[in-house]
Amino acid sequence: MLGCDCFYWNKVSELHEHDSIPNPFSLPAPLPHWPQGDGFATGKICLGELEVAQISTFKSIWSLSSSRGKPKGVTFYSPEGIPDGFFCLGHYCQCKDLPMRGFVLVARELHKYELLDLPPLKKPRNYSLVWSADSQHHGPGYIWLPNSPTGYRAMGFLVTNTPVEPSVNDIRCVRVDLTDSCEACDLISDADFWVWSSRPCRRGMFSRGVSVGTFFCSSYMTAEYDVLTTACLRNQDPSLHAMPNLSQIHAIIQHYGPTLYFHPDEIYLPSSVQWFFDNGALLYKDGESDGQRIDSKGSLLPRGGFNDGKFWIDLPNNDDKRDQLKRGNLESAELYVHVKPAFGGTFTDIAMWIFCPFNGPATLKVGLTNISLNRIGEHVGDWEHFTLRVSNFNGELLSIYCSEHSGGRWVDASTLEYINGNKAIIYASKCGHASYAHPGTYIQGSSKLGIGVRNDVDKSKFFVDSSTKYKIIAAEYLGNAVEEPCWVNYMREWGPTVTYDAFSEIDKVINHLPRIFRFSMENVLELFPTELCGEEGPTGPKEKDNWFGDERW
Repeated sequence: MLGCDCFYWNKVSELHEHDSIPNPFSLPAPLPHWPQGDGFATGKICLGELEVAQISTFKSIWSLSSSRGKPKGVTFYSPEGIPDGFFCLGHYCQCKDLPMRGFVLVARELHKYELLDLPPLKKPRNYSLVWSADSQHHGPGYIWLPNSPTGYRAMGFLVTNTPVEPSVNDIRCVRVDLTDSCEACDLISDADFWVWSSRPCRRGMFSRGVSVGTFFCSSYMTAEYDVLTTACLRNQDPSLHAMPNLSQIHAIIQHYGPTLYFHPDEIYLPSSVQWFFDNGALLYKDGESDGQRIDSKGSLLPRGGFNDGKFWIDLPNNDDKRDQLKRGNLESAELYVHVKPAFGGTFTDIAMWIFCPFNGPATLKVGLTNISLNRIGEHVGDWEHFTLRVSNFNGELLSIYCSEHSGGRWVDASTLEYINGNKAIIYASKCGHASYAHPGTYIQGSSKLGIGVRNDVDKSKFFVDSSTKYKIIAAEYLGNAVEEPCWVNYMREWGPTVTYDAFSEIDKVINHLPRIFRFSMENVLELFPTELCGEEGPTGPKEKDNWFGDERW
């Protein structure tokens, strides 16, 4: 994750001189008083038979002084301030050089159960010691796995600084039907013992796995995405009552909506979809030579189905009008918002989509040489997005996903740049419009070979404030409260497929390179995403995997 050069990050990243717990991260401005309604931002969430609360204050238990690639080591914590009637489900771990930012969930039963019943929570039978070590500066530490009763699963591990086995009263296991499988996620420590954060295996709009915030550990490097011996919770409440209502959604967007900056040299700016339609965009059908004008709402567009290649959108035939549409219209541009549950409705994902009528050609970086390509990377229509992840416990921003062409990454709120309170800054790359959290040049390709496509991002006078210029286009969990525009259900391509000899352009580039950078055309093209090797318009937001699923990371 890239460091942030803004003043706020420098402030919160300092460690207390005599305290092993890092400074807690706080957003630049206080949270607002959210509009009233249902269970959003009430501090506790019902999952059916269980109610959970989010704990973000911790007591330091034990630290590892160093680990490979993490010179300041990691610390294990127990949650503090657990409300009466709630129980710990596991301890927390994070790197010592990061601000305190994490959480764990604690749980309580919502009903009383007779002795013969199977209550949602039970004490472990005992513990298994899975690892111990003697830290040079912090003494010995011991990590324990709760041994669950039959029909129950452990949510996490306990850590002690003595060899005495913990009390069975210190933690609770959860009845198996109230749990879901989880997997290892971000690597926290690899100092002779592997520690990861964990997350539900199944994620997305319709998944019900709830992240507990605990860590997973092992004495060997588990394969990525292995199902773990510990579990996560499962939301059994179909109402998803903690999700925000429509007025709360507007309040969240108006409070957090990022400012999206385009590069100072950007030619191909965004526009609204309506402006694109009103200024001459045409719908083509396979087998027909003439395109049809598209009305403002896109009601002419075929809806549903899948991308079968039978329809596509293109620019007008007139050269002047084509050039006008390519350049977009910043004044009309707006962010198109899709709101959906995350982690079983304990978080809300707010995906914000931006439309650009045209994607410009790529610039190739080879060593210290930059080569502007003529056509490679061009295509009509460009959909990019970023996603805000907000806690439904308190309405706090957790992170933002920055979409970068065919990939992307989650950026923690503690490393974002902010403007006007809690509004983050997002940068769109020159010509390609990929999203980044910090200015600079990002190379898409092979860093080992020193060759790839440049993604340049910086502030400029070209920007869109998503906190004011947005339109909610979908929130399925609200039923009919949000009417989807006609064009959202157009599942075909927003630009034509144009096949040309990309090899010939690459061949010309290769012939002008120093001998050390000369590769075969095939090897060079393999460094690029497939969309750079021909002109093919993208499909719309609803055709993307992340519309119903989780963001790729």
